[in-house]
Amino acid sequence: MRILLVILGAIGALLSSELVLQLLPVSTATARNYHIDPLVLTYPPGHRWSVATGWDLRNAQTLKANNLGFASDIDFVPNADAIALIGDSYVEASMLDASDRPGPQLASAIRGQRPVYAFGAPGSALLDYAERIRLASTRLGVVDFVLLLEAGDVRQSLCGSGNVHGPCLDPETFAPKVELYPQPSTMKRLLSQSALAQYLVSQLKVDARRLPGQLFSADAASPAHGETASPVSLTVPPEDVAEVQRRERMVRAVADRFFGAIGCCKVRKLVLVVDGQRTPKATLSGQELAIAEERRLFMEIARRQGAVVIDAEPLYRRHFQGSRMSLDVAPDDGHLNSLGVRIVTDAAAGALK
Repeated sequence: MRILLVILGAIGALLSSELVLQLLPVSTATARNYHIDPLVLTYPPGHRWSVATGWDLRNAQTLKANNLGFASDIDFVPNADAIALIGDSYVEASMLDASDRPGPQLASAIRGQRPVYAFGAPGSALLDYAERIRLASTRLGVVDFVLLLEAGDVRQSLCGSGNVHGPCLDPETFAPKVELYPQPSTMKRLLSQSALAQYLVSQLKVDARRLPGQLFSADAASPAHGETASPVSLTVPPEDVAEVQRRERMVRAVADRFFGAIGCCKVRKLVLVVDGQRTPKATLSGQELAIAEERRLFMEIARRQGAVVIDAEPLYRRHFQGSRMSLDVAPDDGHLNSLGVRIVTDAAAGALK
């Protein structure tokens, strides 16, 4: 009898938690899949979902997918005068109010003279952006593109990085492959309709496979919206010449694949805004140094390919010369806040003139 009471009490606690969480802005199922293109991961067109950060449901927002399955208040229709703004969660920016996101801010920076189509997709990388350039070019006739890049977007284009939606390069041979985003099982799809399950997974980042470690880890706080930490590590001691050369080959291979992939598209202007260190550091870790060198080399290659490359680091330094206001969403969320977005979109608008 006592066991039955314990079981009933546990069921009652779960049901109560479910009912309470249903009333709160817990992140809901995104249903991402290859809805419109076999290599472009999107939400179902017209789908609505909620997002929030952390156990305390910060930055809660409700988003809606447009006709092509991207988080946007406008539909993407064929228009050669449109500008395609492409990137990962830095472009989707689901933690910001709609008017503060990069798409609307870029549209405002060009005074609304041209429509801006924001092709943001969390957890993606450079080679995925090439597929969205293809989509915008072939389906919508877009010829001008702005890419908002993370400093690590090159290395995240390696297969197994956790930030790949389709095309990627083998991390050992740098041969091209396709790694499709894993689709949830039937059980996961059913659990995604539960507010309690979503709270555990989306807000607390509980992973049943690593549950014991997460329960006793101080690092169990949720990462930034939509981003997945990359298991691929290219960090090596600076004196390891062979590994430095290997990283250079990796950057060149990813760059060659990217510019080769968009070579079939009509691209009139390609503007790359490359994020980087926002505040100067006295010392950088080995991984930070490696990413900084990969970033520098990629920007050099991109300029030779004819892209307009905007290094965001001097823009950030200029900001901090006259202000102490942070450009991050929060101490535990390294995405650009509305002020940071304005800085990079103003620079992109200038390059488009």
